[in-house]
Amino acid sequence: MSDPNVILTNITPPRVPLTDSRTGLISREWYRFFFNLFQLTGSGSNYTSLTDLQVGPPVQEIDLTTVDPVPAGFAAYAAGSTQESQIAEIEKQLQGLASTNDVNVVQSQVAELQKQIEGLQVTPPPRQFAASRYGSFYDTTTQTATTINTAQAITFNTTDLSRGVYLGTPTSRVYVDSEGIYNFDTSFQLDKTSGGTAEFYIWFRLNGVDVPNSASHIRIQGNNAEIFSSLNYFFDLKANDYVELMFSVNALSVEITAFPAAAPVPAIPSIILTVNNNIGGFQ
Repeated sequence: MSDPNVILTNITPPRVPLTDSRTGLISREWYRFFFNLFQLTGSGSNYTSLTDLQVGPPVQEIDLTTVDPVPAGFAAYAAGSTQESQIAEIEKQLQGLASTNDVNVVQSQVAELQKQIEGLQVTPPPRQFAASRYGSFYDTTTQTATTINTAQAITFNTTDLSRGVYLGTPTSRVYVDSEGIYNFDTSFQLDKTSGGTAEFYIWFRLNGVDVPNSASHIRIQGNNAEIFSSLNYFFDLKANDYVELMFSVNALSVEITAFPAAAPVPAIPSIILTVNNNIGGFQ
């Protein structure tokens, strides 16, 4: 026997959930449904009921002289949007309503334009991606120290690739034109021209100041003791900052050496440096 307190209806269950499972808030579809009902019933300013709406939509007198060509809050969005052409077209249509005397036509067009505007408002502007900055540099000469135990800058005489990262004056300075996190990755070829043991140190400088904890130490023993090594470092740079590689030796027999091509091997630069900022992703 059915429960007399339960009132059955013919309303089918909704196909769209009332709440959005991702946010826990009311779903976009249901929000627009209730919002439209609120507008159709006068937004609290008249006595039109849901029962009245079953007969037909309310007829409202619209003062076309007070129609805002751009709805409130929409102009601010439009100013920074990439959808200017769509917005401009909607504005033209809204302004054209002033020449229409048929209230039903006006209501229909206003409702359609409102839908278009709402669609633009909920569409986020496209994300802007900053162009990557990079540079690749090397030197084809052998670089030697002039004084032991003295800091000396490593120079570059060739730019292989460059976009926003470039050599300055002197050519030991590597500049960037944009703020970002940059990876400086270098490899270099060492040689010793006499017997015995010698020490080689290499580190970074930023805007003329030694970078703490950026140094490396290599001990070379014996004549013609070629050694290949590398070093890399992340820098958080501002536009127009520059970075240098410095070195020091305790014996003048230690060189950063370049070798000419000898088939089948191509030439060996004394140092190669690559710089890029794509580790920051989109900007």
